[in-house]
Amino acid sequence: MLSWVSILRLGLVQLCLGAIVVLTTSTLNRLMVVEMALPALLPGLLVGLHYGIQITRPNWGFLSDTGGNRTRFIVLGMAALGLGAFLAAVAVTLFAASFAAGLALSVLAYALIGIGVGASGTSLLALLATATHPRRRAAAATITWLMMIFGIAVTATVVGKALNPYSPELLLQLVAIVCGGAVVLTMLAIAGIEARCPKPVPDDSHAMGFFAGLAEVWREDKARDFTIFIFLSMVAYFIQELILEPYAGLVFAYTPGQSTTLSGAQNGGVFCGMLLVGIAATGLRFGSLRSWVVAGCLGSAVALLVVTTAGMLQIEAALSPAVVMLGLFNGMFAVAAIGSMMALAGEGRGAREGTRMGLWGASQAIAAGFGGLLGAVMVDIGRLLTDSAAAFGAVFVIEAGLFVLAAGMAARTIDPVRSAPAAALIPGE
Repeated sequence: MLSWVSILRLGLVQLCLGAIVVLTTSTLNRLMVVEMALPALLPGLLVGLHYGIQITRPNWGFLSDTGGNRTRFIVLGMAALGLGAFLAAVAVTLFAASFAAGLALSVLAYALIGIGVGASGTSLLALLATATHPRRRAAAATITWLMMIFGIAVTATVVGKALNPYSPELLLQLVAIVCGGAVVLTMLAIAGIEARCPKPVPDDSHAMGFFAGLAEVWREDKARDFTIFIFLSMVAYFIQELILEPYAGLVFAYTPGQSTTLSGAQNGGVFCGMLLVGIAATGLRFGSLRSWVVAGCLGSAVALLVVTTAGMLQIEAALSPAVVMLGLFNGMFAVAAIGSMMALAGEGRGAREGTRMGLWGASQAIAAGFGGLLGAVMVDIGRLLTDSAAAFGAVFVIEAGLFVLAAGMAARTIDPVRSAPAAALIPGE
């Protein structure tokens, strides 16, 4: 079983994943739209491409199940992700000279990014699921995801400041440093961890093909229901991702700086929600993971209704607290769901943990792309028919309804198993 030190080391891998991905979704996105004067649809489609390619996550999980070496997929996936991010930066610098060349390289780069995230991220989650003691799963989920958020925040801030004033040469230097450093740190962090974990019992996994293995997992009621839960909750989670800041600007006349601050407050709420579950579920043994997931989903629905009411009644003072509350409940359900995912990954037929993680990762990736697009399209249509407050409000109400449905699926799917008391968590056990 993984010690706390090993869990922290795996959290460093999550930190590296977040550090590289944020370059493509934030820095390069802005450069294409602002400095390159390209249509915003282009980076949106490229990000959608990397999400779409993550439908291969079940295959990566199956390969790590049958290959007996998850470390290899984690390292090679991170290398592919780093190479893809660097090529994406090169592509941004090419757009000024040749749009066709920049676009062609961008497509290749974002395909590599999708492959890298799928291979590395899925194998990492599978290793955590199979090697983390059940009493530590909530804490492990909290630690690794908080470290990923930390990696995202620090990289975005540091690179953003270092890139001023912008030049193509400086961009390539910074991206190369981040990507190269992430690959090296991943290799150091993961080294030797898997070798100290119990080996899976040999079975007929090698003889069974991927589609047969995936079909076998899909026939498991809990795995199938949890996949549906992941999809519903993640669609709800990502619907507001692209519309919350525009909502603040159009309905409350927030400046770009104010709306960015509002987004930061929401992320602060997410951080606190994750930390709360990690401390309460593991340290204080308060509540089961299922109860935290359900509470997080229902709380998110209530927060969205408050956000809607603030806009309809023009109560500006209520917006920021409501958004922080939304982030808090989002963080609660997200980290509890990850802990539940780790527990469910080991249920059912053995040697299928990676396949289950891949299936749920693919569901999350598809939901992320679909949810963001769905929210933007619904708002555009709504604003053609009514005023901005009503259009955004209608979308937030639909999102709240999806969270309620997700809470019902969670109550049906996740076992109400309580975490162990802190005294039982002996470092090095």
